[in-house]
Amino acid sequence: MPFVQPMTMMEFFQKSEGVWFTQRSVHHFDAVADQSGESKLYVQVITLDDPRVKTICESQGIDPASAKGGASFMWQEHDDDREPDPDRAAVLVDVPDDETGRSGKLLRNQGYVERIPVVSRYWFGQDGILTIDTEYETNQGQERCWFMTDDFRVRVSTVRMMNGVYLMTYCSERRYLTEANLAQMVQQNLSRVSS
Repeated sequence: MPFVQPMTMMEFFQKSEGVWFTQRSVHHFDAVADQSGESKLYVQVITLDDPRVKTICESQGIDPASAKGGASFMWQEHDDDREPDPDRAAVLVDVPDDETGRSGKLLRNQGYVERIPVVSRYWFGQDGILTIDTEYETNQGQERCWFMTDDFRVRVSTVRMMNGVYLMTYCSERRYLTEANLAQMVQQNLSRVSS
């Protein structure tokens, strides 16, 4: 099956569903040393009937009927095998601008940079790159994300703080594969070889 780039937020969430291994590098544009690390990211699509959609929409003064659904994200250190900590989680709700779903608002119960509810703006470019702009109380953030394949994606984000300090994060993420995923991939490759 050929790779198809997601072009709406719900397609993006659906393609992202699962567990991802993240390798990240954080570059600080001040005196702080650069950082790097590995983590796991858990993504689950949530449907319109999930009560969190209504709660998050209403907390931002947005009609829940304008939402399309959303996703929950949880993250933890790569070598941590315990259940993910719900304090290291966020729920995002998609409120597209129109029926195309190529741009809109992304409501979060808590932001990544500042742990407060936040509304971001998103849009998909013709090339399928997702851009998310977020204005926090004291920071501005932009994240760009795109899939290279169904099982590998890239995220690049910048944060500009009110004191003028910037930081930039680069993440490469690959999907954790289950035994069923691996068996399916083997069958697809065998069918290509035999045809």
